[in-house]
Amino acid sequence: MAGVTLALDALQVRHPAAAADAPAALRPLSLRIAAGEQLAVIGPSGAGKTTLLHAIACALRPASGRLLIDGIDPWSLPVRQLQRLRARLFLAPQVPPLPPRQRTVTALLAARLPSMSLWTGLRSLVHPVGAADAHAALERFDLGDKLWTRVDRLSGGERQRVGLARALLAPAGLWLVDEPLSALDPTRSRLAVETLTGSARERGATMLATLHQVDVAIAAFPRIIGLRDGELAFDLPSAAVTRDHLLRLYAQFEHELAGAPPVPHEPERPAARQPTVVVCR
Repeated sequence: MAGVTLALDALQVRHPAAAADAPAALRPLSLRIAAGEQLAVIGPSGAGKTTLLHAIACALRPASGRLLIDGIDPWSLPVRQLQRLRARLFLAPQVPPLPPRQRTVTALLAARLPSMSLWTGLRSLVHPVGAADAHAALERFDLGDKLWTRVDRLSGGERQRVGLARALLAPAGLWLVDEPLSALDPTRSRLAVETLTGSARERGATMLATLHQVDVAIAAFPRIIGLRDGELAFDLPSAAVTRDHLLRLYAQFEHELAGAPPVPHEPERPAARQPTVVVCR
């Protein structure tokens, strides 16, 4: 599926649960993103990075301004057309919503549900349709041996990689990936980024990824967007991002620019079973 174009015109977003006098999570923000582009969004905690992805995914309605996806305002569409548009968008949250008792193959193939008929989707719960494709996607994340493993037997890093592997199967032209490396060690982080960016290029998909790892963002993505306090700090080719840009962006958050403490490598072993608690009355 071809990539999509994005246009944000003075887009402002407020969280539904926020207090009326709270500042907007995204201040009037304007961007243009071409089909097939790859961008990394960086900035300190609370900058609005995740909010930006959710707004583009049509999960948060703008308070003002406008979002256009392939020239269409999604919030002007009837419900059915909005649902069809959302099926072209893939959002990978930092903690993937994988049902713990499902097999990995089933959780992975759920990414194809928007393109499946109801009957095919139900049948796939019992006899997975496309298991070979799911295995190929897992292989690219070094998880080929986990195809038939239950999700609750996976480590945190493995679950995160399964969530990312869904992008390779989703019928989407826009990938919105939120902090994809938070549970991965440096080796698997490099593999995950290379797999995502390479696969997006192969498909011509547009891709936005939020990253705390600034060095990874600059090395892997040709365009960098800096956000701070919900506002656009800069929008530059990665080669043009200087140390001064980063110091201003992360002022008072220098520890984040230096990088959070490395995530301890989590052994690739099944999660421990929780003891059953019996309550006697």
